Amino acid sequence: MFVAMMLYLLLVLIRPQDYPALVDSFGLPLQPIMLIIAAVFWLFSPRKQFDAPQYPVLLLFFCVLLVSHVFNGWIGGAVEQVGKFAPVVLAFVVFANGLDRRSRILKIMAVFALCAAVLAAHGIEQRQIGVGCTGIELSQGTRIQYVGIFNDPNDLGMLFVACIPMAAYLSSRGGLMGLRRLFWLAVTGVLVYGVYLTDSRGSLLALLAIMGVYIWQRRGVFVAGVLGSMAVAVLLALPSRFSEIDAEEASAHGRIESWYEGLQMFRGHPIFGVGPNMYTEYNPLTAHNSFVLILAETGIIGFTLWLAFIIYCFRMMWVGSRPLGELAWESSATPEGDGDAEASLAELDALEAGIAEGRAIALTLLLSLIGFCVSAFFLSRSYVIILYLLAALVVAQYTDMRQDDPDLPRFSFADDALLWPVIGVGAAIGLYITVKVLLVVQ
Repeated sequence: MFVAMMLYLLLVLIRPQDYPALVDSFGLPLQPIMLIIAAVFWLFSPRKQFDAPQYPVLLLFFCVLLVSHVFNGWIGGAVEQVGKFAPVVLAFVVFANGLDRRSRILKIMAVFALCAAVLAAHGIEQRQIGVGCTGIELSQGTRIQYVGIFNDPNDLGMLFVACIPMAAYLSSRGGLMGLRRLFWLAVTGVLVYGVYLTDSRGSLLALLAIMGVYIWQRRGVFVAGVLGSMAVAVLLALPSRFSEIDAEEASAHGRIESWYEGLQMFRGHPIFGVGPNMYTEYNPLTAHNSFVLILAETGIIGFTLWLAFIIYCFRMMWVGSRPLGELAWESSATPEGDGDAEASLAELDALEAGIAEGRAIALTLLLSLIGFCVSAFFLSRSYVIILYLLAALVVAQYTDMRQDDPDLPRFSFADDALLWPVIGVGAAIGLYITVKVLLVVQ
């Protein structure tokens, strides 16, 4: 099962099936086949856990996608949506359940980072000679891009910023006389350079957000603020589109106008929205904002569920990354025999080390989520598979952590059911006010 999962992830990220020169060579849809193989193995495996709130939330969100089409009078759209989003739901379930050991979680993080580095190396080749090994040329003459779901520099940058924390964490593990550390540091550097080559302002902002939160966690708010200001100053001085960020700039103006149009769609269809993938039927431009897109296409119900799905991921990793506290049984009575005492201390040390490692991984995934979501605020990528695979990593990691540290809280969607409508409505109002302010500023 795990081999099929890794192959599926490789196909999702590297995407040889989308290479222009190889499109006609792929007689079989390898990506869905790998997912089906992994799902079949999972069905016959003993591990089937659905205690994380993301499971019911994602299922309900999937139902809203179908109902939204029906509500808007297009039953065929609901059927079409099954083919589009059902594989995403299945991939989430298989990965969240199949990553049942920490070693597997680390291997999937390594696959994420290595595949992203391959895409960054392809971009470096593009930048040097104008075209990459895929046959894809530079975007707008200067910005790197890839194939498939990464055929836009902004999408590519979003992947890079999500994978940078993973590569950085893997570099901290050492081993192999320091060669492993050097390797993963090189991967991290390639990914950071890749973000720069995409010239994606949203990705650069996401990278700053990742750095800011990490420094805040380690050195406090003041140091994070000072270093963040210095980083912004450096980026503004670099020859990139980042220096063009302002509400008056044409691209920024177009995005804000599109956000406003999305909010108008929501006002006209507040319950179930205009239907998934129907945004451009009402507006020639894409939403350029994953939050606005969900609100416009699935209404307040879909928006609330999608938001709950993401917030639960953040809550899990935030709680999971908190400083290591005392173990519940650390103060228990010391065994009488010296040998028993030494064995108990060794067991305690091993458990503490495991918990500490788990919290470091949780912080890593928290930073990856931050990178993705900040980038997604400027992109229409609410349904992209990368988000749900990241969420699966989060669920798997938190499940693993609770086995070592049962004091970690258990999250329940049913317990929070009355809270989420308030959060959803509040977030929608906040989004509307933000866009209105930006319209006035420009």
